[in-house]
Amino acid sequence: MPPEPLPVAGVLLAAGRSTRMGRPKQLAVLNGQPLCLYAAQALARVYSPLLVMLPPGKVGQGIRAALADLPFAFVVNPQPELGLASSFRVAAAHLPSGLGGAAFALADMPLVTAELYGALLSAFRETNAPVVMAAYGEGSGAVRAPPHLLRADLLPELLTLPDADHGPRQVIAAHRRASVTLNFPAALLLDVDTPEGLPQAEAALKERG
Repeated sequence: MPPEPLPVAGVLLAAGRSTRMGRPKQLAVLNGQPLCLYAAQALARVYSPLLVMLPPGKVGQGIRAALADLPFAFVVNPQPELGLASSFRVAAAHLPSGLGGAAFALADMPLVTAELYGALLSAFRETNAPVVMAAYGEGSGAVRAPPHLLRADLLPELLTLPDADHGPRQVIAAHRRASVTLNFPAALLLDVDTPEGLPQAEAALKERG
């Protein structure tokens, strides 16, 4: 019998400062529940182990409480003001050994489904590609955006990412030729960065049913 595949971790990046929202967007109420819970629930249906990056202080405590019923380990990013790359660095330092890879998701993308996360994992299992990425839309207009699934041998490269308010672009670019990109509907790309994003997400979720 073939050996069991190594586990793939799910990492929820929820330490952002919400500067465009004007208040902690992770805890903004969307259809009666905290925004961060949507991504967390979808991620938890596919990946194990699970890790969530928190900001320090009361906002982090609120996220911890919101996700208390899910099997996440909680890690605080002590300096989220250094940008999203800092959360990738801290996450990489706290992921356990023995993984096949890790998928990194954003807490402000409530329309990303467990099926999307599962498709990335299936593609990774089938290809063992160094990077499996999501693209939203078709053709030249498709937008590559999280979640990203990185193979385990790439995770140490995250430890040396420079401060930036974006993900591991240099790591992804270095392995682009061997990477796999899956296309999904453009509507799933919605990220709630501003107050206007909440009613847009609410309408999309109600349409989905």
